[in-house]
Amino acid sequence: MRDNRVITNPPGLHDPRPLGYSHVVSAAGETVYLAGQYASDADGQVAVEGFADQVELSLEHLVRALAAVGLGVENVVRLGSFVKDHDAEKLEILGRALHAVWGERLPVQTLSGVATLALPGMLVEIDAVAVRPAP
Repeated sequence: MRDNRVITNPPGLHDPRPLGYSHVVSAAGETVYLAGQYASDADGQVAVEGFADQVELSLEHLVRALAAVGLGVENVVRLGSFVKDHDAEKLEILGRALHAVWGERLPVQTLSGVATLALPGMLVEIDAVAVRPAP
């Protein structure tokens, strides 16, 4: 699948890439919305406890959801990350994980620190918007 995104980090704004995102992404085509993915097992229960493990499994689920509709990470233009009890250490862990998936072609992202998530034990949830390239 071709990368249909144009990524822009304008001069005069800080370099967001070390934090795991880009300032602007534009793409043409069909918009695809992905629900928040978390570290779930086959029954929807939280499968792992640690923050880093939950981030990794959440991203694996996101990649699987993309593949189910014929897309890849190169089609993602926006992420929404929701982090329970957010702090600098969690930001670093999330940034490393996002770089492992997207390299330097990072989508835009909004990270929200939250007091709680949908299920007991959930520490992170990640949703996405992707764009299927126009034919």
